[in-house]
Amino acid sequence: MPGTNLTREEAQQRAELLTVDSYEIDLDLSGAQEGGTYRSVTTVRFDVARGGAESFIDLVAPAVHEVVLNGDQLDPAEVFEDSRIALPGLLEGRNVLRVVADCAYTNTGEGLHRFVDPVDEQAYLYTQFEVPDARRVFASFEQPDLKATFQFTVKAPEGWTVISNSPTPEPKDNVWAFAPTPRISTYVTALIVGPYHSVHSVYEKDGRSVPLGIYCRPSLAEFLDSDAIFEVTRQGFDWFQEKFDYAYPFEKYDQLFVPEFNAGAMENAGAVTIRDQYVFRSKVTDAAYEVRAETILHELAHMWFGDLVTMEWWNDLWLNESFATYTSIACQASAPGSKWPHSWTTFANSMKTWAYRQDQLPSTHPIMAEIRDLEDVLVNFDGITYAKGASVLKQLVAYVGEDEFFKGVQAYFKRHAFGNTRLSDLLGALEETSGRDLKTWSKKWLETAGINILRPEVQTDADGAITSFAVRQEAPALPAGAKGEPVLRPHRIAIGLYDLDAGSGKLVRTDRIELDVDGELTAVPQLTGKRRPAVVLLNDDDLSYAKVRLDEESLKTVTEHLGDFAESLPRALCWASAWDMTRDGELATRDYLSLVLSGIGKESDIGVVQSLHRQVKLAIDLYAAPSARESLLTRWTDATLAHLRTAEPAGDHQLAWARAFAATARTPEQLDLLEGLLDGTQTIEGLAVDTELRWAFVQRLAAVGRYDETEIAGEYERDRTAAGERHAATARASRPTPEAKAEAWSSVIDSDKLPNAVQEAVIAGFVQTDQRELLAPYTDKYFEVVKGVWESRSHEIAQQIAIGLYPAIQVSAETLDKTDAWLASAEPTAALRRLVSESRSGIERALKAQAADEAAGSAA
Repeated sequence: MPGTNLTREEAQQRAELLTVDSYEIDLDLSGAQEGGTYRSVTTVRFDVARGGAESFIDLVAPAVHEVVLNGDQLDPAEVFEDSRIALPGLLEGRNVLRVVADCAYTNTGEGLHRFVDPVDEQAYLYTQFEVPDARRVFASFEQPDLKATFQFTVKAPEGWTVISNSPTPEPKDNVWAFAPTPRISTYVTALIVGPYHSVHSVYEKDGRSVPLGIYCRPSLAEFLDSDAIFEVTRQGFDWFQEKFDYAYPFEKYDQLFVPEFNAGAMENAGAVTIRDQYVFRSKVTDAAYEVRAETILHELAHMWFGDLVTMEWWNDLWLNESFATYTSIACQASAPGSKWPHSWTTFANSMKTWAYRQDQLPSTHPIMAEIRDLEDVLVNFDGITYAKGASVLKQLVAYVGEDEFFKGVQAYFKRHAFGNTRLSDLLGALEETSGRDLKTWSKKWLETAGINILRPEVQTDADGAITSFAVRQEAPALPAGAKGEPVLRPHRIAIGLYDLDAGSGKLVRTDRIELDVDGELTAVPQLTGKRRPAVVLLNDDDLSYAKVRLDEESLKTVTEHLGDFAESLPRALCWASAWDMTRDGELATRDYLSLVLSGIGKESDIGVVQSLHRQVKLAIDLYAAPSARESLLTRWTDATLAHLRTAEPAGDHQLAWARAFAATARTPEQLDLLEGLLDGTQTIEGLAVDTELRWAFVQRLAAVGRYDETEIAGEYERDRTAAGERHAATARASRPTPEAKAEAWSSVIDSDKLPNAVQEAVIAGFVQTDQRELLAPYTDKYFEVVKGVWESRSHEIAQQIAIGLYPAIQVSAETLDKTDAWLASAEPTAALRRLVSESRSGIERALKAQAADEAAGSAA
């Protein structure tokens, strides 16, 4: 039985048979405050190519009351099964279907999510339909290439607001009747319903006005910095419309900050939903504002690439996400007035690090992945789909030229507006505008998996002049279990030459060469005769996607002067290379820590600093030799406190160091400081211990046994909000007692009542890296329950558990053996097998890195 799955073959057969014209969807949400179920009435008009054929429409619902096909009543008991309604005896030409069902509110962030705010005890609803969850709200042909118009009519409680893809009408008797949308896919339709707070403005350009709205819960209204959000949005409108040469394609643009959202945001046409953690309740660093701006721009770019023009099937999901990621970063980097012109530094430091990690897992796959069914795509929102794809698009722009790239995009939008496409449609347009043959490029970059390594080979004479220079490209073997063969690829890269400036002491670029690298060895005769610089940096400006290594002389200089690069991007590239070497066991964790401590004080980019904080802690927790872990943690925590005390008061770096210190504070004196900062008996000049920072301190004190239920409950009384509830759940689960762990485990595994966001918070508290012995018994428990959880819970909830509760901190051969035994005997679905195999790979990598660190200690 298909269950809730849908295969690509089934989707193709249905698309060949059907052309969908329109949906009329009538929802009675008047009982939303109480929850339960709601009445859903769907009328679909569609054309059929062959009379007498059979098909089906998708619906996930507790009950179906009526199915009327072309005026004939069908028995729901006979035609509704396995999340499908069978449609027999279709007429050639126009068909009309009416389905009346009871659908259910969810607390999982899928379908129509219902949340009750503890501040005002009001319910707030929003839909989340990607990938296949519109069928949880109305009967639909749930695949992206069956576009249609959608006309929603919604009954809701008096005084509430209802927002959808079309402009919001005036309600009559608490009924909102929306105008039909343009032709869009089911997964980008949306409804957001509740007593939301709103701020409105308008975007005006070339005589056209687009209404803009920003929404959030009233309990967050005091923190909503709408002017800053509107500013970024207008910059995106200006930049995208110019680059795409296509006016914004919908009637209005609303951005809705909604609770308990599973992702960062969702590109519903004209009604973008965004996680409401982006409404900052406390002081955050500029890096957080940069990430929020990128999210805003990413979703705005989707209005063209994804909503206006949509992939035919989910194997081109990468194109949607990669394009939105690439163009959002490009907009931040070059839009007039942007506050983040160095956004490519952030991209190199965070997004590409994510891609490199994903590309070295056994589940690595080509960017253009083979998506056999919905279960495949549900686990494919990964670092390859987003970050590697965007990196490759950046490389493609360098390869064909930026002007030619956007000319091709412009032709693509005009040619396929409100339609569906394949990759070949975009590449064809780019070939027309650039004159380049992209078939070979596409085959090597988009249809193969894995990552290349670029190394410089430099020879000099006695006077220090370069006598030969070449770039060697390697294609490491793919991880065990991965499909495909390693391949050498064509790379468009820059080579930067850097020297120390005597006056400033900074590493500055003295020369730059841009070239194509292809094959195993590429000679660079342009550098012959030049004096050897202090640092030779391959892939300068981060044009290509490859792991980069430094030659011996460059590595020596970088080790001593990494923080001295005058520009942020080459620093980020070197930091990323060092981190990658640590993960690969080429650089011992203790040496990585020394490198970070020698340079981080000079690092001005706060996003890089915060990434280094996370990476150092991860390296010590998982990649350090166990015998050295405590001493390295002590060294790191001492350094975080020293930087906290010397950082500029009230600055971003001070806040970042406060959080880093709180994450590993361990000595009685350090924990006393956390308590003193909480109760006001100790202060650090400029450090505002506000709501979010208080919770970071409370959670650490709970994890080490200093705080128990009394203190946690007291802190929750100070912050009786949804965020406070999540923070308290994390603190309770982090307590170092068998009882606390058993309670947290049971709340997640033995019950399905926890909302998605609270479950995530409990799991975050449960897994504490300095509680390995306490958590050891849960390794066997995980393998006993994970398959049952996967089969009985919704995808989002099950995935949280499968990834979050895997015994990733139990780095041992025993954990590998238990994982292998489970994989061999449990017969998991392909999606669950993938997630567990990815986690297993983390154990394998950690063991290798620990051995390298142990060897470095023995050699010292």
